[in-house]
Amino acid sequence: MALVPNNSLITATPEEGRELALKMARLVIKATQPDDEVRGRLRPVYAENPDSLIAIGQVVALEFATIAAANDYWR
Repeated sequence: MALVPNNSLITATPEEGRELALKMARLVIKATQPDDEVRGRLRPVYAENPDSLIAIGQVVALEFATIAAANDYWR
């Protein structure tokens, strides 16, 4: 499983960077729990838990910060 799609953090725009950050966050979850059935069972637990939703928002923000820095903040 490639945790960095296309082995690059370089994107043309901040919007593409944000999309990449979301994708990378999903890949981390899949790598951490590779069993589709288990992830499916767990989804309702975290989908309605505000602390879990805030935590994934933080993961995406961290991924996006890394991507933004790799792209020299699109300047």
